[in-house]
Amino acid sequence: MADPLLEFFTQMDIQGGVVVQDSPKFDLDLYIQNYRGRTRFDRLLLIGRSSVKLCVEALRAALAEAKRGRDTQRYRDVFEYLRVAAPNDPDAVFDKKWVDRQDVANHEETQRLLTELKGYKNNLVKESIRMGNEDLAKHYEAIGDLNAASEHYSKMRPDVSTAKHVIDVGKHLVRVAIQRREWSMVAPHLVKMTLGGQYPEEERNAQPFIRAASGIALLGQEKYWEAALSFLDADPNVPPKAYNELASRNDIAVYGGLLALATMDRKQLQSMVLENQNFRVFLEPEPHIRRAVTMFVNGRYSACIEILEGYRTDYLLDIYLQKHVSKIYAKIRSKCVVQYLIPFSCVSLDTLEKAFGSPERPIEEELAVMIEEGVLEARIDGIERLVNTVKIDPRAQMQASALVSAENYEKQAIERLRRMAIAAADLELMPTKKQGLHLPLGGDISFGDQEIVMG
Repeated sequence: MADPLLEFFTQMDIQGGVVVQDSPKFDLDLYIQNYRGRTRFDRLLLIGRSSVKLCVEALRAALAEAKRGRDTQRYRDVFEYLRVAAPNDPDAVFDKKWVDRQDVANHEETQRLLTELKGYKNNLVKESIRMGNEDLAKHYEAIGDLNAASEHYSKMRPDVSTAKHVIDVGKHLVRVAIQRREWSMVAPHLVKMTLGGQYPEEERNAQPFIRAASGIALLGQEKYWEAALSFLDADPNVPPKAYNELASRNDIAVYGGLLALATMDRKQLQSMVLENQNFRVFLEPEPHIRRAVTMFVNGRYSACIEILEGYRTDYLLDIYLQKHVSKIYAKIRSKCVVQYLIPFSCVSLDTLEKAFGSPERPIEEELAVMIEEGVLEARIDGIERLVNTVKIDPRAQMQASALVSAENYEKQAIERLRRMAIAAADLELMPTKKQGLHLPLGGDISFGDQEIVMG
């Protein structure tokens, strides 16, 4: 009889999912305690679908999380996964009574809230209307109707009256947009949360939420540099409860550190990561990120890559990082190789293989791709097995720059002389959309985008 777990992950692989065979370094129970809200289920389901070692445990936890909520579709989805992965598990029994009971309760609650909101609108009390829309939107979000939730959260905006209400509306809309993976919609909602410095206390409390949400949205759009800056700017003095519906303190450290390594040079890493007093607080529970950045800054590139490879499994099980791990790691590896080659004019492939070799791909192929993409200026000598770096001659570079400057100066000088001659002849320059050289009936001359009028 075939192994159900093997069949499950074979299906996941066919569907294009990520399958992680190694055990992660984190404990699942401790990991999920860092979050609250709907992201708990999303993260457990992702781990259950991706991790061979934690599959059944994560799916059980996701099933229990679904039954603690009101979204019956989530329960159906995770049950199907658990039924395929572990058909003999005691939890792999569909609780139809709970589903039917919850569906009825959800329908009744929806009708009750709609009736209340209608009454508030008839009374024309703005605060009651705002609260009615918020209650209805939260209910829709809890039962999984994110479209309706977003619609009613948006309807709260005309009735807000305090700074806290403005920020709450923004948080609700951002949270729903992130759940729907509508990355481009996050930034406009975040802009509307800005209060122009009039309410510093509210803005300070919302700052890490704004930075985390902005960073996650930019990461989703593969804008790694901007995302890194957003995470690095988060305020560590605000309690995690203010933003752990999206990410934990550990996540901010990991996201910010990895994206900084992928996009920043050594000086920027030193000043913006290692010497950043606020971000150092986030790095405390993730010391390996700090070590990796330190190794890169100190020129120990092999050690940097080794540290990151040790945590690749963990990052492949992250809900926002999973799709980007390969690309981010490739960028960091490319930077390490380029920095490693800078002091040398010639390096043997064996030396590079020893420093950066990977069992999945020979270093020679990786170097060839980097050269083709313009990341690395070098030539590979396949016979002697050498990498010859292409050094730019500073003297030739300076001479080329001087020639370009001279040509620009010559063009400007000719233009000035032409204008001086036109002024001396008592002619006037007038802009025109006409092109080419022609002689109008009035005697004026048009050349290019200018018209010379006879004085």
